[in-house]
Amino acid sequence: MNKEPFLNVKSLVKADLESWSQLVSVLSDAQAVESKQGWRSELEPGFRPMRVKTGWTRDALYVHAEIEDADIFNPEKQFNALSFTKGDVFEIFLRPCDQDAYFEFHVTPENQKLQLRFPSAAALAVPRAQPGLLPDWFINHPVIESRVRVNAAIQRWEVAVEIPFDLVSEASQPRRDTRWLFSFSRYDYTRGQERPVLSSTSPHKELNFHRQEEWGELRFE
Repeated sequence: MNKEPFLNVKSLVKADLESWSQLVSVLSDAQAVESKQGWRSELEPGFRPMRVKTGWTRDALYVHAEIEDADIFNPEKQFNALSFTKGDVFEIFLRPCDQDAYFEFHVTPENQKLQLRFPSAAALAVPRAQPGLLPDWFINHPVIESRVRVNAAIQRWEVAVEIPFDLVSEASQPRRDTRWLFSFSRYDYTRGQERPVLSSTSPHKELNFHRQEEWGELRFE
């Protein structure tokens, strides 16, 4: 498998989400991937960059995103609510290459979370009488850990997420040289604008974040 973009996941001895300085330090030399709008011939005027790095320990994947944003907000507070319809959201898509099931996680500037598990890409494509997410796709108890730091003065917010391998890896536990498919995306809302600016680290030819053929590949160092 030769996916682009690929992202080397840095091997970590310890990562502490309670300490921003430690997290930033241990991931300072990790490879980064940046957002784009592959479905457009050029970036739309409201586009703002996003940069993401990753690391892993024996038990979990760590994701750190730096997100430029002129108007940082999301009023949603309820766990597992569809916050991407209301304000800014950072999204994570993950699928180990040895399984069909994949996961989608959302974190907002207020640290509201959404957790979803899809049994397969084909399941999402099945026509239904009422389009929408099935109740069985929601992970109904908090599993991922996240921290958010907002700095409106420099128009930036940061997200750190800890994702347990026991949640995502259903066929085998990650080890060195394990490969996962991934994509990071965002909804960038600005108050007074009709719709958000969307972007992704994947070079999507169509505006559909679930198109796995364009997801990148995580390579565990």
